[in-house]
This record gives sequence, structure tokens and C-alpha cells, in this order.
Amino acid sequence: MAVGVATAAYGVSFGALATAAGLDVWQTCFLSFVMFTGGSQFALVGVLAAGGVAAGPSAVASAALLGSRNVIYALRMSPVVGSGRFTKLFAAHLTIDESVAVSVAQPTARAQRVGFWVTGLVVFVGWNLTTLVGALIGNLIGDVSSYGLDAAAAAAFLGLLWPRLKQLQAQAVAVGAGVVAALLTPVLAPGLPVIVAALVAVVVGLTNWLGDRGGPPGSQTAEISPIEGMPS
Repeated sequence: MAVGVATAAYGVSFGALATAAGLDVWQTCFLSFVMFTGGSQFALVGVLAAGGVAAGPSAVASAALLGSRNVIYALRMSPVVGSGRFTKLFAAHLTIDESVAVSVAQPTARAQRVGFWVTGLVVFVGWNLTTLVGALIGNLIGDVSSYGLDAAAAAAFLGLLWPRLKQLQAQAVAVGAGVVAALLTPVLAPGLPVIVAALVAVVVGLTNWLGDRGGPPGSQTAEISPIEGMPS
């Protein structure tokens, strides 16, 4: 509940940023309802705000790339969410960073299932409500960056990521991707630096240069969850 409410709260920032980028209220709310993955949503409107309509392809590519991580999450959550085609279909829409993070932190299978569904539902309802609020008041509050709303998503992601940075390999992935993104931002079109940084993260992560070579990939996450699956 705490994670869900806190995450939903910064939906206000997305609503305000989306309308500032040129979307109307209904487009903004529709995007939150059907896309419902904050990282992709912020990437989309961020690139559009920086490059306008001409940056549309980069915006879509950035959003799609960030959203692709949810496929890996889904593989990890498949044995957790429950059986049934409708259940799996509904769970797919709620498979986000927060619901997965809360789920894998639980010690039992039942607690993992409860953590996933409660977090996902609370975030979904709250996120869509606060998106509407942000979209409605976006023009009234002026420059959203002056309130720090443009940094809310990054801060939330850092909060979710921080507990995972216990191993040297994970730290190398994070630092390497961050440095690449920072260096390329002034020279590449909006949206492209995050794509290149993600590719760097994948290469560093898959090669496992600094990881534990004594066990199979993903073995370092066994302490987080009894169910084997997605590597951190």
C-alpha cells in the first residue's frame, strides 16, 4: 500500500508534463490508462517536449524500449500471479516495476501474489486519478520543472533500483549506462541516448564481467525470492 500510494502520487507530474508537451487532457489520461508504465510514459512525453512532433519516432522507440523490460518481468511473475487466461491477461497490464519489486521481496508464494496484486491495483487506480489531476492543473502551475516534478520519475526509479545495487556487477551496469547517457545527451537527438545506454547496460549485464562466475546467471537473486526466474 505504501509503495502504491507513493508511486501513484507522482502521476501528477506525468499529467502536468504531458499537457506541457502538447497533449490534451484526454490524450494524457488515455495514455496512462492503456500504456500504464511510468518509465515509458515519461520517456514519450519527455522526448516530445524536447524535440516536438519531429521527434515522434525517437519518442516511440524510447517508450517501446523501456516498456520491453515488462516482458522479462512477466516471465518472472507468471508462476506468481495465478492461473487462468483472464487472470494472466489482467496481470500483464499490472506488471510494472513497483508490483514486481514488492512481489519478489516477499518470503512466501502467497505473500508474493498478494504483493503483486495489491501494489499493481493501488498504483493503477491512483496513477490514473493523479494523471487526471496533473493534466487539469498543469496549465495553472506553470513550469513543472520549477517544482521538481520533472525529476519525480527519476527519483522513484532510483528508489526502486537502489536496493539492487549490492553486487559489483549491478553497480557497473548502472554506472556504465548512466555515463553513456550523460555523454551522449548533448550530441544525439532526444530519445537516442537512453536507447544507446540501454544497449550498453544489456551488453555489460549479459557478459557478467564483474559478476559471480561460480554460479548460473541470476543466482545472486536467490536471496530475494525462493522462485527462480528473472535476473536482477
